Amino acid sequence: MTGIEIPALSIPKVALVTGASSGIGKATAARLAALGSAVVVGYNSRRALAEEVVDGLQGIGHVAMHIAIDNPASISEATAAVEAQYGRLDALVNCGGATTPVPANDLDGLTDEIFDRTLTVNLRGPFAMVRAFRPLLERGSGAAVVNISSIAARTGLGSSLAYLAAKAGVDALTIALAKVLAPKIRVFSVSPAGVDTDFVPGRSREQLQKTSERFPLAHVTTPDDVARAVIACIVNLTSSTGIVVPVDEGRHL
Repeated sequence: MTGIEIPALSIPKVALVTGASSGIGKATAARLAALGSAVVVGYNSRRALAEEVVDGLQGIGHVAMHIAIDNPASISEATAAVEAQYGRLDALVNCGGATTPVPANDLDGLTDEIFDRTLTVNLRGPFAMVRAFRPLLERGSGAAVVNISSIAARTGLGSSLAYLAAKAGVDALTIALAKVLAPKIRVFSVSPAGVDTDFVPGRSREQLQKTSERFPLAHVTTPDDVARAVIACIVNLTSSTGIVVPVDEGRHL
């Protein structure tokens, strides 16, 4: 016996994951459900896929819910629905996002429309979710927000200049919100790179593998790699907030 007191894990009773119909969001929903959480599987356009995710989750109390994070009315409707069904929220994972690939040197190709749309979905969207769900999170126990960012925010290399700027904004917002929402709500960014999903149109797994070989771990990050980092933030990092956690095969080194 060491005499060291081990604190109880912060297992969320109710968790909401945006963009949970596939990829990182789907993997995160599965991990949360396996812990015993009731999971709100947020989706934008792929209802059938979201319902398949719900059907495949362990436990009970899960629901697929339409949440268009670029639409204030949709977020308001989702907030009311979560309050009516659960009355609280213990974890919010902002995983929903989108990108339009534009080469970094093609400044003309990165139109105002693409730039504004990218920031609306990837930066304003997560903020709007936190703003709307703050009261329910404050009712929760050991509440946490995890924003899915990107190592592009740090490296300056990504699917477009707008995307990496949006993700840099997410990391800055994470730090600021950690101060604003303390002590009731912890806030994190999880910052992956080159995840094996179809998120970036036209990017093949062969490209990901070739890129990963240049970095210390020489490993293509899977959605579950990222999901486990999300769970670590919510469940284990009970004395941390306002930090950015890379999940990038050591790409940031």
